[in-house]
Amino acid sequence: MSAATPIPPDREGRSTLLHRFFVVSAMLGEIPPLKLLPSWLALVAIACWPWGRLRVAAAFVAAFWLAADWVMLALLPRCGRSWGPVTPPLLGLTLLRTLLSWGMAWLRGDDVGLALLVVGEAAVAAAAFYATWIEPFALTITRQRLALWDSGKVRPLRLLHISDVHYEGDSPREAKLLDAVRRLAPDLIVLTGDYLNLSSIHDAAAREGARRLLAALDAPLGVFAITGSPPVDIPAVIPSLFADLDRITWLEDRARPLEWEGRRFWLVGVRCTTNCRRDGAMMRRLVAQVPEGEPVILLHHSPDLMPEAAEAGVRLYLAGHTHGGQIRLPLFGALATSSRFGKRYEMGLYRQGRTVLYVSRGLGVEGVGAPRARFLAPPEIILWALTGGEG
Repeated sequence: MSAATPIPPDREGRSTLLHRFFVVSAMLGEIPPLKLLPSWLALVAIACWPWGRLRVAAAFVAAFWLAADWVMLALLPRCGRSWGPVTPPLLGLTLLRTLLSWGMAWLRGDDVGLALLVVGEAAVAAAAFYATWIEPFALTITRQRLALWDSGKVRPLRLLHISDVHYEGDSPREAKLLDAVRRLAPDLIVLTGDYLNLSSIHDAAAREGARRLLAALDAPLGVFAITGSPPVDIPAVIPSLFADLDRITWLEDRARPLEWEGRRFWLVGVRCTTNCRRDGAMMRRLVAQVPEGEPVILLHHSPDLMPEAAEAGVRLYLAGHTHGGQIRLPLFGALATSSRFGKRYEMGLYRQGRTVLYVSRGLGVEGVGAPRARFLAPPEIILWALTGGEG
């Protein structure tokens, strides 16, 4: 066994900052936008202030885009797209537009600069519309292939990985998911946690909708599920969410052997507690039960066990949790991942020794006051073709 790969300490600063963001956004989400009308007018005044003789025109530009953003966000729940509050994302967009106005006035505060500002504001509007109305519902099917067994020809086992459903209500995304599952007809389905949105954990209608969605999943070798983040998949709710769903096997800190074409492999499900020492110890204990030479597929909500999974000889590690950052910037990628490794495992395929890790971008979006948006991180499900070494 190789020397232990050092695991970085928990990034308390980043976790605390993210927690504070959710707390503040939740507080703002409770305030109807109309109650903040004086604040919106003040931001319009601030945005136009540096424009001198063009202040009236700049104020009109700022007010127009504020109203346009307001309408765009308010229509999302009315059209059954998403159910987040309007105030936090509207405030974020308005502050961004105010900075843009000041920056353009500083660079070129004349008629040409004002025209460029209009173009820039329109670009922000287009990006915001795409991120809230288009990309969160642009479900992608990622196809991967792996020789799970070292040798021999094996008819490909079609494994479908679904993560981070974050159900809040029936939207086009859920309909596309069920349609894709029917078309792909996988042999095996695995679910790696976060079934409800943070805003819908205690919503009875949302829980029932999530149950209907989960009940529609079926595959010949079965459907296997683990829990996700402790704040989302809470013990008081998750058991009732899966109660009487006989097609789904709960794989909580358990190892389960399965057979395909006369060959055996193991699903190992490890509960995510965010305590990597505990989760890593449990993973090692379960993997130790597997007979030598039989491949292991590890299901764990977070990618944070990758170094230990590689040391334990896990062949395939399926995770989610990061949403691919959900909001990504060109060239830079994820702004935040909620992983203790930061951007190291932000999304997609990673290899360490013989261990292959795939971090799904997931299906849903964060809740509370966070924007129900995705940018350069569209929702995905992953279809694996698992073969033998000569497949």
